[in-house]
Amino acid sequence: MTAILAIFATSFVVSLSGALMPGPLFTLTVRESLRRGFWAGPIVTLGHGLIELLLVVGIALGLKQFLDEGPVTAAIALVGGVFLLWMGYHMLRTLPHQTLALGGDSLALSSPSAPTPPQNSAAEGGYRARLLAAVAGNDSGTVTGGPASMTALLVPAGVLVSVTNPYWIIWWATVAPAYMTESLEHGAAGVSSFFTAHVLSDLIWLSLVAFVLATGRRLMSKNVYRGILGLCGAFLVALGVWFIVSGIGFLH
Repeated sequence: MTAILAIFATSFVVSLSGALMPGPLFTLTVRESLRRGFWAGPIVTLGHGLIELLLVVGIALGLKQFLDEGPVTAAIALVGGVFLLWMGYHMLRTLPHQTLALGGDSLALSSPSAPTPPQNSAAEGGYRARLLAAVAGNDSGTVTGGPASMTALLVPAGVLVSVTNPYWIIWWATVAPAYMTESLEHGAAGVSSFFTAHVLSDLIWLSLVAFVLATGRRLMSKNVYRGILGLCGAFLVALGVWFIVSGIGFLH
């Protein structure tokens, strides 16, 4: 039980470290929460979590065939550790310049990889056009439809902004397999603990952002935000070192 709780706690902090850094998913959440209200945050997270669930299942099934091979396990741990070190270093290096802009400035943080539809696409009213317009931030028209319509649009949008984010792809190609290697030692309980904590960190953070925007409240100062980032950055560096040491151990 102690090991499962350790997996949950470390997975939560690592995942929160990534969620705190503004990116395409954060941008989509900010924009849609301003336009549609609080529930845009959890619904966008749902789409993000669904695609990640598929990845967790795929990684778990694929890793099972290789975990008995020491060099493979070592390589996974070493690559994941190096990327965690880079994440932590980058977070700490840029800490003095980090701000949490929940106003108009944050709307400019759109994904360069996201598809951009023609200017008149959203006006055509088709579902595909509305989805691409929502992802690209070109759907400036009036928001219509109830919760079902919002879910049908924002869940796929959450998937799309995730898979078109290079940082997200690198994370799941390096850090996630390293974590899954450790989690699979405890079977389904370990993997479930890793994934639950990972999704929960996204849900809590993006829901908080959506709540702040929907209610017009300011709950987090610049110093508090930087303090959280600093703690997460230091934790990532320490965990990266631990992964690298573990990887070297697998070679002996």
